[in-house]
Amino acid sequence: MATKIRLQRNGRKGYAFYHIVVADSRAPRDGKFIERLGTYNPNTNPATIDLNFERALYWVQTGAQPTDTVRNLLSIEGVMLKKHLLEGAKKGAFSLEDADVKFNTWKQSKIASINTTKLSLNDAAKAVAKERLDVEIAYNKAKEAEIAKKQADIQAEINAAEAAKIAEKAVAEAAKAPVTEKPVAEEPVPAAEEATPVAE
Repeated sequence: MATKIRLQRNGRKGYAFYHIVVADSRAPRDGKFIERLGTYNPNTNPATIDLNFERALYWVQTGAQPTDTVRNLLSIEGVMLKKHLLEGAKKGAFSLEDADVKFNTWKQSKIASINTTKLSLNDAAKAVAKERLDVEIAYNKAKEAEIAKKQADIQAEINAAEAAKIAEKAVAEAAKAPVTEKPVAEEPVPAAEEATPVAE
């Protein structure tokens, strides 16, 4: 029986989520399996891999053949490196302690690089969010200025219409009022021009 380590698809349409399983190569993709080793979620950034390291290492050492994608996942998690180091220790190239030191050094550098990637992604996401917020604030200010201008124009039109109505009313009232002539006041005769008595 040929044993394979492969992915078993789960999740809804357009949002695939995979189980990493050990199964007979003749079994259907989503069918019967021997053991579940973990999960793989490619929808997150970076992708999330949850793996039972010891069992995966056991199955790889036993001879189970991983598919290409699963081999990449096992390499990312360090299973293939650990297998390589253990085989080197068996052949006498170095001791088990040296193998453990090399693996731990690699693991620490891998964790550091993953954390750096996550931080850079977070910073990029924050920068994009800030840029979108600035654009939205600028748009809102422009919209408020436009609305204020329209309201001012409407108010000016209302004021002009009211002034025109008041002027029309004043003209109408002036036309209705009766015209009365003012009496002309007699001009007083200057004292010098008064008639003097003529001497006889």
